[in-house]
Amino acid sequence: MKALCWEGVDKLAVERVPDPRIQNAHDMIVKVRYTASCGSDLHLLGGYIPAMEAGDVIGHEFMGEVVETGPDVTKHQVGDRVVVVSFIGCGTCWYCDNDLWSLCDNTNTNPGIGQGLWGYEPGGIFGYSHAMGGFMGSHAEYVRVPFADHGAFTVPEQIDDLSAVFASDGVPTGWMGAHLGGVQAGDTVAVWGAGGVGQMAARAATLLGAEQVIVIDRLPERLAMTAQHVGAETLDYSRTDVGAELRERTGGRGPDVCIEAVGQEAHTHGPEYLYDKVKQQLRLENDRPIAIREAIMSCRKGGSVFSLGVFAGLVDKFPLGALMNKGLTLRGAQQHGQRYLPMLLDRIANGEITTSHLATHVMSLDDGPRGYDMFKNKKDGCVRAVFQP
Repeated sequence: MKALCWEGVDKLAVERVPDPRIQNAHDMIVKVRYTASCGSDLHLLGGYIPAMEAGDVIGHEFMGEVVETGPDVTKHQVGDRVVVVSFIGCGTCWYCDNDLWSLCDNTNTNPGIGQGLWGYEPGGIFGYSHAMGGFMGSHAEYVRVPFADHGAFTVPEQIDDLSAVFASDGVPTGWMGAHLGGVQAGDTVAVWGAGGVGQMAARAATLLGAEQVIVIDRLPERLAMTAQHVGAETLDYSRTDVGAELRERTGGRGPDVCIEAVGQEAHTHGPEYLYDKVKQQLRLENDRPIAIREAIMSCRKGGSVFSLGVFAGLVDKFPLGALMNKGLTLRGAQQHGQRYLPMLLDRIANGEITTSHLATHVMSLDDGPRGYDMFKNKKDGCVRAVFQP
């Protein structure tokens, strides 16, 4: 089959790879209809995520049609239209039992790498390096889905394919940031990043009762999209002092909840950006924590900060003093999609959450390298490149 493969830093190629096959009784094979690029894929492309190997099939956000099931799959049958959560959960370990699905104890087949990096290994994820299990990704014609009864969800008839694909990762990731970030009715919430995940976090905050939601970015097309489809206020960080503007809009107190939806390649202007970029390029720090620093400094005293963007390792000049002295709560996670998908699919079906606008560029899998170039370099207003294998 055809697949989009990582071949080195900033090198992608469409190649022929072996078809996936059923390996365990609870597996199923899905023929991919749509698979979306994600900002976290850019970290792979840039070489910032460890344990990538030439020939790895990337992609973790997808939906499609079931074409084969293992003998122990009971919830799905051939022909079902499904969306699959990007993180793989076994459904039986302590973490899955406690709805912490991305921390599954049994799905990361290379636990030693995660243990060395982070103390304990997270769960497995499709197409996201051998540190996360080395699973073949979704930028391919077919995908093997382990523990299919837990990770795949039937798409309601009211939801079209293009809207459903973002329920795989972007929608539940955004929802989790608002939910576990502790958004309460009447809160003011600030979200750094107006990409797909940031927009979904902002929408989730509104649905959870936030009175004011402010999304921060520098790209005018993304800010306009956020205002139109999410209904949030926007703030262009290239034109103002973010901390001062947030204090101005919140009567001097600051946001109650700050959600960082940017991750390890954050951008800003001035010497701080240059400092972090040089240190990252020299591998003196893994990640550029510009947005998370700003979120911590901007949050009101006693507020909550959620780290939703992907980070891989160590950062420099982390404002631990502000975190402690302001009495902040800091939390982060990869997405626990199995926890939220049934509720979120209902919300997409009834129109509370809209997603198809994120697919600014739909193209064939053969155009994968071009799509990633557009996505990475923000060409032609690209918010997400979505591929049809």
